[in-house]
Amino acid sequence: MEKLNRFVWWCSGVHQDLLVKCPTESSKYVGIGATVFFTGVFAFLAASYAMYTVFDSVWPAMGVGLVWGLMIFNLDRYIVSSMRKEGNPGKELLMALPRLILAMLISLVIAKPLEMKIFDKELRGELTIMEQQTRTAQENEIRARYGEDQQRLNTEIEGLKQEIIAKTASRDELRRLAQVEADGTGGTMQRNAGPIYAIKKADADRVDQELMGLTQRNESLIREKVDASLRNDSLVNAEIIALEKQKLDGPAARMEALSRLTADSTAIWLANWFILLLFIAVETAPVFVKLISPQGPYDHLLKIEEHGFEGQRIELIAQTNAAIKERNESLPQTEKDFVTERLDVKLNTV
Repeated sequence: MEKLNRFVWWCSGVHQDLLVKCPTESSKYVGIGATVFFTGVFAFLAASYAMYTVFDSVWPAMGVGLVWGLMIFNLDRYIVSSMRKEGNPGKELLMALPRLILAMLISLVIAKPLEMKIFDKELRGELTIMEQQTRTAQENEIRARYGEDQQRLNTEIEGLKQEIIAKTASRDELRRLAQVEADGTGGTMQRNAGPIYAIKKADADRVDQELMGLTQRNESLIREKVDASLRNDSLVNAEIIALEKQKLDGPAARMEALSRLTADSTAIWLANWFILLLFIAVETAPVFVKLISPQGPYDHLLKIEEHGFEGQRIELIAQTNAAIKERNESLPQTEKDFVTERLDVKLNTV
C-alpha cells in the first residue's frame, strides 16, 4: 500500500519527503495523483483507437498511443505540480487560468476519439450512407462527362427521324389528293380527271422517291449515331465498374459521420456534449482541487523549503559581490565606484 501511495503521490508531482510530514494532506494528493494517472490512461486509449483507424494494426497504434498518453500524463503532472497556494484567491485564479484553458484543450483532444468509439455502431451506419453517397456522386460525375455528347446524339437522331416522318406525311398527303381527284370526291370533283390526276400522281410519286432516298440516308446516319450512343453507354458502364469501392473508416470520415449524427439527432447531440463535459471535468479536476483547497501544512512546508533555496541563492550572490568588491580595492576610486554601482544595481534586481 505504501508503494501505491508513493506512486500516486509521484503522479501528483508533490515533494514526497515533505508530504510524509503532513499525513492530513495525503488523501488530497492521492485523489489528485489518481486523476492525473487515469487522465493519461484515457489519453492512451483514445490515441490508440484513433491510430488504429489509421494503421489498421494493433501494435503501431498502441505504440503511438503510449507516447501520447505519457505526454498528456507528464503535461498534467506539470500543470498540477506548478501551482502554488499563496493565500490570495484572486491571484491564484489568475495564475490558474492558463492551466485551466490548457486542461480543457487536452480534454477535447482526449474525448473526441473515445466519443467515436462509444458511438461506433451508429457511426458504421452513417459511414455506409456516406459511402453510398460518394459512390452515387462519382457515378453522376462520370455520366455528366458523357451527358452533353449523349444529348447531342439523341437530338440528332430525333431530328433525322422527324425528317422521315415529315416527308412521309407529305407523300401521304399527295397520294390522298391524287386519290380523291381520281374518284371525284375532291379536287375538280370530276371522276376520271385524267390530266390533273396524272399531275398529282406524279407529284406523289416524286415525293415518294425523295422519301425513299431520305429514308435510306437518314437510317444510315441514325445507325451511326445509335452506335456512337451505345459506345458512350459502354464507356460510362466501364468507368462505373472500374470505380473502386471506397471504405470510409478513417478518423476524418468518422468525425464527419459523428458531426452529421449530432446534427440529425438531439439525443446523440446531448450524449456527445455530456461525454465532452465529463472529460473536461475529469481533466480540470486536479487544477480545481488545488485552486479551491485552502493552504495546508504541505503548502507551508513547501514554501519554507523553497524560501530556503531562495535565501541560499541571495546569500551566494551577496557573497560573490562582496568578494568582487574586495578584489577591486586596489583599483582607482572611479573604477571602484563604477564596479560597486553596477554590482549594487544587479543585486537590487535579484
